Amino acid sequence: MANDSQSRTARRKQMKSSKKGKSTSKFKRIFMTLLTIGVVLMLGVGALFAYYVATAPSLDESKLSDPFSSKVYDQNGDLYADLAGDERRTKITYNDIPPVLEDAVLATEDVRFFDHIGIDFRRIGGAVLANITGGFGAEGASTITQQVVKESFLTKDKTIKRKVQEQYMAIKLDQEYSKEKILEMYLNKIYYGAGAYGVAEAAETYFGKKDLSELTLPEAALLAGLPQRPSGYMPFENPDLAKDRMNTVLSLMVQHGKITEAEAEEARKVKVEDMLIERQPEKEAPFQAFLDEVEREIKEKMDGSDIYKDGLKIYTTLDPKAQEQVQQLLSNEGPTPWPDEKLMAGVAVTDTQTGAIRAIGGGRNYQKGQFNTATQINRQPGSTFKPITAYGPAIQYNKMSTYHQIKDEPYEVNGKSVNNFDNNFRGWVSARYALSRSLNIPALKTINEVGLDKAQKFAEGLGFTFRDDTIYQMDAIGGGSGTNPKEMAAAYAAFGNGGVYNEPHTVTKVEVPGEGTIELTPEPTSAMNSYTAFMISNMLQTTMSEGTGTAANVPGVPDAGKTGTTNRGDYASDSWFNGYTTNYSISIWSGYDGEDPMSQAAKDIPKQIYKPLMTQLSQGIETADFTKPDSVAWVDVEKGSRPARLPSEYTPSDRIVTELFHVDNQPSKVSETYQKLDPVQSLAGQFNEETSSIDLSWSYGNTDNISFRIAASIDGGEMRELTTTKETRVEITNVDPGASYEFAVVVVSDDDNTANSDPATVTVQAPGSLEQENPEESEDGENQEDQEEDTEGEGPPEENNEGDGEGNNNGNNNGEGQGNGQGNGQDDGSGNNDDSESDDQNQSDDSGSDGNGGSDEEQPPAEEDQEQQDAA
Repeated sequence: MANDSQSRTARRKQMKSSKKGKSTSKFKRIFMTLLTIGVVLMLGVGALFAYYVATAPSLDESKLSDPFSSKVYDQNGDLYADLAGDERRTKITYNDIPPVLEDAVLATEDVRFFDHIGIDFRRIGGAVLANITGGFGAEGASTITQQVVKESFLTKDKTIKRKVQEQYMAIKLDQEYSKEKILEMYLNKIYYGAGAYGVAEAAETYFGKKDLSELTLPEAALLAGLPQRPSGYMPFENPDLAKDRMNTVLSLMVQHGKITEAEAEEARKVKVEDMLIERQPEKEAPFQAFLDEVEREIKEKMDGSDIYKDGLKIYTTLDPKAQEQVQQLLSNEGPTPWPDEKLMAGVAVTDTQTGAIRAIGGGRNYQKGQFNTATQINRQPGSTFKPITAYGPAIQYNKMSTYHQIKDEPYEVNGKSVNNFDNNFRGWVSARYALSRSLNIPALKTINEVGLDKAQKFAEGLGFTFRDDTIYQMDAIGGGSGTNPKEMAAAYAAFGNGGVYNEPHTVTKVEVPGEGTIELTPEPTSAMNSYTAFMISNMLQTTMSEGTGTAANVPGVPDAGKTGTTNRGDYASDSWFNGYTTNYSISIWSGYDGEDPMSQAAKDIPKQIYKPLMTQLSQGIETADFTKPDSVAWVDVEKGSRPARLPSEYTPSDRIVTELFHVDNQPSKVSETYQKLDPVQSLAGQFNEETSSIDLSWSYGNTDNISFRIAASIDGGEMRELTTTKETRVEITNVDPGASYEFAVVVVSDDDNTANSDPATVTVQAPGSLEQENPEESEDGENQEDQEEDTEGEGPPEENNEGDGEGNNNGNNNGEGQGNGQGNGQDDGSGNNDDSESDDQNQSDDSGSDGNGGSDEEQPPAEEDQEQQDAA
């Protein structure tokens, strides 16, 4: 038993030993695997870093002191701006740098500058720790040497490649140049805001000092703090922030032993405003409003790249001729009849087919850095939103026709009455009439009919966003979210481009030093079907020909357009005009910054800018009309029919309108409004010898609301009307013996909508002859005079009834007479035969927003092309 016990113990020890060996072996395998992976990764990273170093730009001495120039090209590839070449800069040497400025710069940017090798490992470690504890970006590690490299050769892209190249080139720069020379490069190159490059130019720009040795401690501290954020700390615009930054620099100088606390405290007492001289105007590049938009676009799309520093080659969409024309129209010296100095305006011109921005009018007499009214405003669009939020979605999703009938009547939104411009309502009108005359009620009804969700989807496809990501019914008339001319021009371009939307853009591509070409042209998207685009464009052509846009219409150019105004309380605050062809889309806004109400002259400004601008742009080029797709058909419709009905063969021509329908939603039923009566039956005529007259008789069914008109001809002569009767028989007297009579009976309706019947005819021969009737007449005609005297007034029908017959025959029949009398009403497809509509054609009619932001629109002008004053 003892042996067995020892044997089991031995076996257990052996098993434990075996398990320990297996565990150790497994750990070694994992360790070796991880080690191998680590080595491979290190080798891979090393190889990648080696590649980054090998592809780094060379140290070009010509770029080490001057700003790295960016060049901007127009749509034809021609250079129109060399950005750094036009900036103010003055070079200095190291000997020109006073100790107070050097101490302020080094204490702020790189206190160990004279000790490191171009990169500061100690600073890198501190930055890593700060980024771990304070979040990424809490602290940077770039030395002055690295900043010189970055400003001279590299972009600001936050990539590993750029950082590796920056550190490699900084070490190389430190090896090839002295510390003094590198500091000189830095102070000559860095941007200090207000258009000043280099510390010498900055000292003169802010303090009026050309000799740096005259700089005081607070001035040196202010300059040392600016490069971190030139626009944010610019003392001319943000003196409080500049003072905070200056105090930070003074504290750093104390911390690093450059000055005493007492000196810092004395410097802090100086006010920034007391140090500054009057600001001098910056030198502007050509087409500054367009260039400012280029700068914003590149910063947004290229991670903060700076067109004034990064040495880019920028290819833009600029049309110099269009830009010059826009700037002339917005200047005080141009042809635009500005009503006052306070009225603002903005213009955007885009290519209809590509979305490329050809010109930007950023404001009247625009200057660099000014608020750009073409791209930065956020104003309610008024009735220019009606095609975007109401009629466009209704055609797109419901296949609504341009004839679609909508009742213009008193209406409320959220319990509040909304009116048209004149507080009048026009009853049933067509969608074409409602849009071209810019009626508010039909637009509000239309957005409800199609649904707010679909309306929002449609508008978002055209580049618009809505506050709180929600669309409201009042957005149908532009009473909700704001927009700007750049967005509006691009949206309307989609209507002229068969439904294809292109994001508006000023830049097509950028060449980045050492990184190749970056394509920035946006991809087109389908915003709507081609049938929607064409039907909206065709309705907006009616706006230009007979609606609210007649004053802006360009003769000979197939353009479409839409007016719009908005109200602020009881007065108009914004006026818009959007017009487009298949080549160009133009959006123009005018308005006031404050509470000033717009006069009629102010509201007319957008149209008075559009017409000469589109005229100039369209000269010398072919402008094709909008192309009707196969999915759309022109259809004749009986005016006033609801739903739409095809005209019958009896519909009068003045009651037929031609409108656009989607081929899947065409009317198929024929109108029964206008009918033709059945002819009389069993018409018979018989000579009555006792009375020497002819008896006519016939039969007819229901004789309510009808009459019978009788006409006759004698011996093949002209048919003349005799009488009209409600009876089914009539006696014809004074019959000529031996004459042949042909009678015609026509059924005539008392209802204007019903056409007369075809005539029923019968022939009756009277017996005897004229000689038998006058046996006493002598051969020489002795009794002729007596005969004429006896029968005066009793002759045959053509003589007795000559006066009445000719008078009645002027109208020929009642149906024709009525038709001639129906042509006075306006042919608007509404079914309202109201002369007031015809008179209304040249009135302003776009109603507008109230305090809640609805739109207030204008109607087409009368003889003098003046739009009527809008009402709330």
